[in-house]
Amino acid sequence: MSELDIQISVEEGGWPAEEHLRALATRALEAAARVLAREEAQPFPPQAPEVSLVFTGDAEIRGINAEWRGMDKPTNVLSFPAWPLTPGAMPGPMLGDIILAEETLAREAMELGKPFDDHLTHLLVHGFLHLFGYDHMEDGEAEKMEGLETRILATLGLSDPYGDHPD
Repeated sequence: MSELDIQISVEEGGWPAEEHLRALATRALEAAARVLAREEAQPFPPQAPEVSLVFTGDAEIRGINAEWRGMDKPTNVLSFPAWPLTPGAMPGPMLGDIILAEETLAREAMELGKPFDDHLTHLLVHGFLHLFGYDHMEDGEAEKMEGLETRILATLGLSDPYGDHPD
């Protein structure tokens, strides 16, 4: 498996330093890619595929959420695949974009009693799986995606995000 070409843009919000975000994202996304390759036989292109991470705030993500999903409210993470992909299919050189909102993420971490970085890691993995066609709209899909998230996070020493609270 090739490594990932992670592009980062910090647009607004009280995010940690870009170097910290890059280290955390690299660790999380490469762990996710390894689990996908090993457990799901997910192929990867020979050249490192690019993923774009946008770290922004509630106001910006609210506008994006309203425009693209018809939901006029902030959310924690949005994923936009470069093109539709079904799990197990070969991605192209550009995986897509993952956009995260700092205020929502910080509030959720506090409500869950989890460190900010742990919750951010979970949402990066969650967004990354969406780029590969995983979803959680139906029970079977949700079970598959949440199981993958849990196993990926376990490789990073993080607890099951779905077992710790009722969701």
